[in-house]
Amino acid sequence: MASESLISHPCTVCCQPTTMWCSRCQNAWYCSPDHLQSDWSRHRRECVAINASQQSNMIATPPPVQQQLITVSAILFTPEDDHSRIVPVQCRPQGSNSQGICPMPLVQNLFTESVPSTIILTQGLNGEPLRFPLHIWYCPTSLQRGSPVNRAIYRITSGAAAKPWCGPVIVLKFNGSRRQGYADAGSNDLPALSAYFLAYK
Repeated sequence: MASESLISHPCTVCCQPTTMWCSRCQNAWYCSPDHLQSDWSRHRRECVAINASQQSNMIATPPPVQQQLITVSAILFTPEDDHSRIVPVQCRPQGSNSQGICPMPLVQNLFTESVPSTIILTQGLNGEPLRFPLHIWYCPTSLQRGSPVNRAIYRITSGAAAKPWCGPVIVLKFNGSRRQGYADAGSNDLPALSAYFLAYK
C-alpha cells in the first residue's frame, strides 16, 4: 500500500490539491514549478524567507500599542480675529508615561510661513512665578517680516505693546512646573499673556 501525504492544500494558481509549497517562505502552495514561476511576480512581494534555526524559537508577539492622541484646550490668537479663542489641540505622546516626556502638540498646520518657535513663560504679573507655565508657539518669520498684526493680541494689549505681534500664536498650558504634560488653558491665563505681550521688544 502506497503512503499518501495527509497534507493537501489548493494550488495558489489553479486550486488543484497539492503538497508542494514555496521552499523559501513555505506559505504559498503550487502544484507545479511552472505555476510557482508564473505567480512569482506577485508572490515575490509577500515572500519572506524562513530561517529554520529561528523558527523553532520564534514567539508570536502582538504589534506595539499605538498610543492615543491626547487633546487639551489651548488659546489661539489669529491675525484676522479680534478675540482669542479656546481651541482643542491634539498632542502625540512621546515615550512612556513613566519617562516624563512632554507630549508633542500637533500645531504645525497653523503655521504656514515657517516652522514654529516656542517660548516658555514661567513668570506672570509682577514677576510672580507661574504654577503652570505657558508654552507659546509663534511664527518667527511672521514677526520678522511684519506680516499682518495679530488683532487678537493687539486687542488684549490695548495697542500699547512696544512691538506688534504678527502671525498666528497658540498657547498651551503645562500641567506643572516640571513641564511633563499639558493641562487645559483658559481665559484665566490671559492676564499673564497680556503682560508678556506688552513687555516683548
